[in-house]
Amino acid sequence: MAAASRSDSMTGGLDRPVVVVMGVSGCGKSTVGVLLADTLRVEYAEGDAFHPASNIEKMAAGVPLTDADRAPWLDIVAAWLGERRERGGVVSCSALKRSYRDRLRAAAPEAFFVHLSASRAELARRMETRRGHFMPATLLDSQLAALQPLAPDECGITVAATEDPAELVREAVTAWESR
Repeated sequence: MAAASRSDSMTGGLDRPVVVVMGVSGCGKSTVGVLLADTLRVEYAEGDAFHPASNIEKMAAGVPLTDADRAPWLDIVAAWLGERRERGGVVSCSALKRSYRDRLRAAAPEAFFVHLSASRAELARRMETRRGHFMPATLLDSQLAALQPLAPDECGITVAATEDPAELVREAVTAWESR
């Protein structure tokens, strides 16, 4: 039997990616996540959609979430990832702390993380100019304070969120393939 080609692994082989596009608010998780899922031909989920109403209300009011607030949300995201271990999937999720990513990996040990990184100034600019999102720019500093970048022993890649989204997707796919 011939080895699976790149396109086989992306579109119909057994080795399907389970990816978390992570980073603080405003880094482009949703934009890159949708494009990445389309490229990989897997389902995409918007992590914000899994937040309970109480979390959305809290953030919209400018109150940072606590670890206790995030725990049920992370469990829902983890369950979604776990359900897609064989068929693949991409979810956007801030996954700010190592402990949060460990919680996600408990359900999907093969999860690959794509950390979108940008300067505070760029993130603030993006947050201040976007419309229709519940997360106010006033919460950016609390997210940056909580952020623990990927450690060398974590399966994933950190990319510059300021690059073209299509280029970010190419980098993510290349990194996933060479993991």
